[in-house]
Amino acid sequence: VELDAISFSAAISACEKGGESAKALQLFHMMEQSKVELDTISFGAAISACEKNGEWQRALQLCRVMVESKVESNTVTFNAAIGVCEKSGELKSSLKLLGVMASRKIEADSMTFCAAVSACEKVMDWENALQLLSVMAQNAVEANTIIFNAAISACEKTRNWEKALCILSAMAQSGVDCDTITFSGVISACGKGGKWEQALQMFNAMAQNEVEPDIFTLSAVVCAVEAGSKSDETLELLGTMALVSQKDLAISFSD
Repeated sequence: VELDAISFSAAISACEKGGESAKALQLFHMMEQSKVELDTISFGAAISACEKNGEWQRALQLCRVMVESKVESNTVTFNAAIGVCEKSGELKSSLKLLGVMASRKIEADSMTFCAAVSACEKVMDWENALQLLSVMAQNAVEANTIIFNAAISACEKTRNWEKALCILSAMAQSGVDCDTITFSGVISACGKGGKWEQALQMFNAMAQNEVEPDIFTLSAVVCAVEAGSKSDETLELLGTMALVSQKDLAISFSD
């Protein structure tokens, strides 16, 4: 039985959604060999399969072929390709795909930028992370807590406490909620930058914003004040850590 584009695309999509990524890519290869016209659905499913398999080079190749073949592409397709690049720590490829989206006037959404900023975090590139946040604002794309946290993490890993504080300020101005991960990242950035006073201020700000600290938050602030040789503050925080640890232990037993 000779399969057409619709049959191939349906089969590839079914395999991809069913978790059979390898079979999806095998069917796509058969579709190419059969010289059946490739369409948006088949490319999208194959690229999503690459994302699940972690095959970023194959995903990039498929995007290139899709563009060269003048097959209509969409946000979902590119998001999958950028997602696999992010998971593989391929920032350069992620940014290149964003550029292709812009040149083809394909709308980048929150998921697009979330993957791109996360790619920046993985390679500790705070400059590109901040640039992406700026592009989001310029294009009226809504940033969420996860995106801001990834940018803060990129700053924290590079000891850039000033930029971490700037991002925290931008979150407040945008009305985006800060969570425990947000404050932990900022506190850790301040600690690594030798700014124990700012770290304590952020710790106090958590209480003011009714955000619960966890053991990682407390570890970060203890390290910060300890580096500043502030023994009294350290002892007080160690007492708080003991209470949090007991609380976590009680929760684990009740689950």
